[in-house]
Amino acid sequence: MSNNRDEILPSKVPQDSSIRLDLFTWTEVEKYLSKCKGIILPLGSTEQHGPTGAIGTDAITAESVAREVGRRTGVLVAPTQSYGMAQHHLGFAGTMSLQPSTLLNVIHDLVISLAMHGFERIFIINGHGGNIATVKSAFPQIYSSASSMQLSVANSLKCKLVNWFMTPEVFREARALYGDKEGQHATPSEISLTLHVEPSLLSKQYELPDPPPAGPIYDYKDFRRRYPDGRMGSNPFLAKARDGKTFLDQAASALTKDLKNFLNES
Repeated sequence: MSNNRDEILPSKVPQDSSIRLDLFTWTEVEKYLSKCKGIILPLGSTEQHGPTGAIGTDAITAESVAREVGRRTGVLVAPTQSYGMAQHHLGFAGTMSLQPSTLLNVIHDLVISLAMHGFERIFIINGHGGNIATVKSAFPQIYSSASSMQLSVANSLKCKLVNWFMTPEVFREARALYGDKEGQHATPSEISLTLHVEPSLLSKQYELPDPPPAGPIYDYKDFRRRYPDGRMGSNPFLAKARDGKTFLDQAASALTKDLKNFLNES
């Protein structure tokens, strides 16, 4: 596998057209694969984020971080998988969820498709906590399928899931800015990032009463009963676009280092 960073990383920051898989032709992908076997897959969700947060928050944030990491490394970024495991949010209008088994199969099929063409390092940047367990469960099945299909990359294929909102830098900054009001869902940190990349969302922000504290998550009916407006201990009114710019830089910096190490693993 060619993972020479001098080959992968450009001397100048690339434009989106040079890192987005959806803007490549198949011949350009083949040329890319002759130099680098890595690809970034943004993964989000389409779910409620309280009365003031966009339904697409988790996909918007994952895509934004993924593309920034792509710009900094020159590594291809696949189209965002915008649907995740959000069963517990189905009590709120607009949420669209995949069952865990469906999400597992989607991730499996997408990665196997990439592996068939020679991609060996699949770096999944995730924006939704509800996806974590399912995606990690998909990896053993992916490796088994690659082996049983006798793919050329079967022995070198590796997948990694990273969560931008759980990077230590982002976590510390969020706690410093918002304290306990960061909460666990519809958080000011993730809302800040959406405000930075999509300024139209500023018009949706207004002050809300204190939410119930974060607690357990069961089915969608129980979730709606415990958290009537969708927030879990969070105060998204504290969100600021300038904070979102900081979070984007912190997440991209941390994950750029992580991706470089991942690409160079033996």
